[in-house]
Amino acid sequence: MNGLHGIIFSYEKRNDLRELTEIRSAASIPFGGRYRAVDFALSNLVNAGVTDVGVVLHGRYQSMVDHLGTGKVWDLSRKRGGLRILPPFNYQRNWGVLPFRGKMEALAGVRSYLDTIRQDYVALMDGDLVVNLPLSDIYDSHVKSGADITVVCGDDSFATEDGTYFEKNEDGRVTEVLYNLHRPRGYRGLEVYIISTAMLKDLVDECAAKDQFSWRRDVLRAKKDTLNLRCYIWKGFAAQIRSVQEYYDRSMQLLDPAIRADLFCAQRPIRAKGADKSSTYIGSEGKCVNSLVSDGCRIEGTVENSILFPGVVVEAGAVVRNCVLFKEDIIRRNAQLSYIIADKDVEVLADRTLMGHATYPIVLAKGSVV
Repeated sequence: MNGLHGIIFSYEKRNDLRELTEIRSAASIPFGGRYRAVDFALSNLVNAGVTDVGVVLHGRYQSMVDHLGTGKVWDLSRKRGGLRILPPFNYQRNWGVLPFRGKMEALAGVRSYLDTIRQDYVALMDGDLVVNLPLSDIYDSHVKSGADITVVCGDDSFATEDGTYFEKNEDGRVTEVLYNLHRPRGYRGLEVYIISTAMLKDLVDECAAKDQFSWRRDVLRAKKDTLNLRCYIWKGFAAQIRSVQEYYDRSMQLLDPAIRADLFCAQRPIRAKGADKSSTYIGSEGKCVNSLVSDGCRIEGTVENSILFPGVVVEAGAVVRNCVLFKEDIIRRNAQLSYIIADKDVEVLADRTLMGHATYPIVLAKGSVV
């Protein structure tokens, strides 16, 4: 789709991801056994035929840079266009120190990049959104409707905090932009937008001249009566990774075959880096029930209702229930784990017992030895 360009935001912002974002941005969090959150945004764009994508970085971006590489996994390694990693955007006083204020400030920081965009339209997406959108249909709908901005919305089943909500009329035009609601109403925004390149550059310049930085306040809400804003309603699975509880709940939902079929449909594959691991081995005494297990794992104990990333070892006598274990974790003999999210390279020693709860999963930081 030569008419559409992609911009993905991967920045630090207020959330409750705790140990999961000590070494990475939310967009770089592992999800679903073999993916990173940003894989979904990239795959959405590539599946729609997008060949040029820019990723706007902020803080804690080394993990993201290592993961993206040249973009070859997503067929974005090209001499012209392809994947562009945009350096951390500046502030007037403190570089890379102050909290993120808004999308318009981020775009102003990479303003020169916007001038290099060859396509007539731009898709703006957050890197921490897990969804499989028919982006080509959304783009066609945007062009046919004559909208200035198309807002992709879903229901509120995935919402956890501080979302943007939209009310629309029968024609699909946005009539109200709402946020900080105690009782949400309307449609929850997925933070995916389609806008023309020319209009985006004009809005960035206008906001920069007025020291305005918020996309939803200074653009969507302030200009809802002067711009033609329209909604595209998505009724499938969607998750925004904004808190530990959100991450755990949405991960556990992947154990439902219907949700997996919706998120990983064959028509729009989600692409990810290969683990380069051998096949998973389950020992004669090993047991694996209702779980997602990636390549390279060795299971000699019991794994139930859990998600295992590549290279996880569960030794004999160990029991893992309702857990999410990242790459290269080792669970030693007779250890008992329930409702645990363990980051990479965690080792749980023999005979240890760690128990969280479905409403309060325990997070083990990267490299921990417990």
